[in-house]
Amino acid sequence: MRFAEKQSQQVIEELAAKLPVPGGGGAAAFVGAVGTALGNMVGSFTKGKKKFAAVEEDIIELQKKCDATQKRLLDLMDEDALMFEPLSKAYAMKETTEEERLEKERVLEQTTLDACKVPLEIMEECCLAVDYLEEFLKKGNPLLVSDVGVGVLCCKAAILGAALNVYVNTRLMKNRDVAEEMNAKTTARTEAYAEKADMIYASVLKQVKPS
Repeated sequence: MRFAEKQSQQVIEELAAKLPVPGGGGAAAFVGAVGTALGNMVGSFTKGKKKFAAVEEDIIELQKKCDATQKRLLDLMDEDALMFEPLSKAYAMKETTEEERLEKERVLEQTTLDACKVPLEIMEECCLAVDYLEEFLKKGNPLLVSDVGVGVLCCKAAILGAALNVYVNTRLMKNRDVAEEMNAKTTARTEAYAEKADMIYASVLKQVKPS
């Protein structure tokens, strides 16, 4: 059964269990989807109200984007789990001969590279979600400003969590040029969007925290 089709309690129980998947990558995708959904909720309480008629089309478009990101993040939970199996099998390959050793090294390199791709995409989707939440903060119903704050914290956590799952794999890669390219991209995105998320959260906090 796909993670998107499971009850949230089941997903949480599977995360807590002695199971190889879901793990940190799947959790990051799940938390990112939750953060995106909170932005989407702001849109749901904004559209259709005369008070926000001027931004109605923008809100509807933002919700379409959030729908796509939510769906993709839930799909990435499954893809993260699927990437674990070939990597696990690669570590179990025999290496009693030189030929077997070289083949194991080749397969490990490829499966490790593949394992980096899912958290990279999780990170990218959550960066998009931060952008959407920023727009919801500007144009959405201000009564739901705290939900924007919670949403952006979820997405920040997902971005940083996905980054860890990139780094834990790139450190094992033999091709250091490719590894460092991935690391540089990951670091640049996490630094930029962690800062952006913090700014959004600070703006929300300023609006809701008693003086």
